[in-house]
Amino acid sequence: GGVGLLILFYLVNPLTMWLTLGTFFAYAVIYTVFLKPATPMNIVIGGASGAMPPILGWAAVNNAVGPESLILFLIIFSWTPPHFWALALYRRKDYENVGMPMLPVTHGESFTLLHILLYTIIMIAVTFMPVGSGMSGLIYFLSALILNAIFLYYVVQLYKNYSDKLSMNTFKYSIVYLSLIFSALLVDHYFKISLQF
Repeated sequence: GGVGLLILFYLVNPLTMWLTLGTFFAYAVIYTVFLKPATPMNIVIGGASGAMPPILGWAAVNNAVGPESLILFLIIFSWTPPHFWALALYRRKDYENVGMPMLPVTHGESFTLLHILLYTIIMIAVTFMPVGSGMSGLIYFLSALILNAIFLYYVVQLYKNYSDKLSMNTFKYSIVYLSLIFSALLVDHYFKISLQF
């Protein structure tokens, strides 16, 4: 770890090194040691460290934290709760057996499903920030519409008629979703078609 930090400091830039060190400390100590075993909102709070890679990458290239990197951070940050809570519902017995206070264990299935739905709506709103900020164009906009519609369909079905199978399907789609939403941003960057409102 120390060698990696030195490489970042001397071959990339000090800002990236300090951000990386802070991210590691936030995840390995604050989240894993303190938050995860202490609060059912661990995923929401701890999601910040998991959402840091775009900021780290941006800092490595630009030696600054730009607003665009913060938007990318917010996409991952808002995606994290519905992604992990879908898995936590499926694995709630395992979490309960080890005494881990995940939301389905402490507040039950219905409460967790409602929060998955609410955080999905927040995530959908956040994913259109690249369009509103002028960061992306038509390709990303159309991709986000389709991907978000599918995500919302899964979540609404899960909310209305829970099953372990649907919970896992939602979790699996969330992984595909994040990959495709960022792929759409990349494609849009190189083949940008301006979007006029």
